[in-house]
Amino acid sequence: MKIQPGAETVVSEVISSGHPEIDRKLGGGIPSGSLTLIEGQSDAGKSVLAQQLMWGSLIAGHRVVLVSTENTVRSFNNQMQSLGLGILDQLILGWIKVFSVESARAEKRSTFETVLRVIDAYPDYDVIVIDSLTPVIVHNDLESVLRYFDQCKKRCDKGKTILNIAHSYAFAEDLLIRLRSVCDAHFKLHIEEIGDKLVKVLDVAKVRGADQQTGTSISFDVVPGIGMRIMPLGKAKA
Repeated sequence: MKIQPGAETVVSEVISSGHPEIDRKLGGGIPSGSLTLIEGQSDAGKSVLAQQLMWGSLIAGHRVVLVSTENTVRSFNNQMQSLGLGILDQLILGWIKVFSVESARAEKRSTFETVLRVIDAYPDYDVIVIDSLTPVIVHNDLESVLRYFDQCKKRCDKGKTILNIAHSYAFAEDLLIRLRSVCDAHFKLHIEEIGDKLVKVLDVAKVRGADQQTGTSISFDVVPGIGMRIMPLGKAKA
């Protein structure tokens, strides 16, 4: 779906993936104003899930800010295009802003402050995605990380929807337990070996305030030109 210049849109009350089956597993979508944590293994589909949610947000009329330690504007656009989730029109129209943070700088504590300043600089942009926080979490202490998530929560209480993405190894277990209680939604991705296949699995740990009952897990693969393709577990095992 393309957004046409000048077209009137009705902004949804939930953050949708734009994929009916994924939304159903998420309980209808992530309620607006939620603080969300997406964590998982390398190559388990964390960024793909975030990109699917950004695309769904854009076609539903939300404005999006991406702070990335992994992509430039060009590489992000190319990735979205490769998934069949074209966002060039939205980039040109300014409906999505992309800010790149160099990996060397991302390790500093000031990166937390940079992210918060970016959020505050765009009051009309209600969906914020940070992909990925891994380097800054790994190189900072527990209290700094908790303080950052607390500041994110305060902004969510004012209507922002913030998705923080990181590798699971970035979190000590006690930190992860505390963050789970702070966050409104928590998704964990991992890779399972089923027979001779490696299958990506999304565990929906929590979606506070979901309109419907959430699904326990989703198995999927990533198809060029299509994006996330849900795989029934029975098919994955076949």
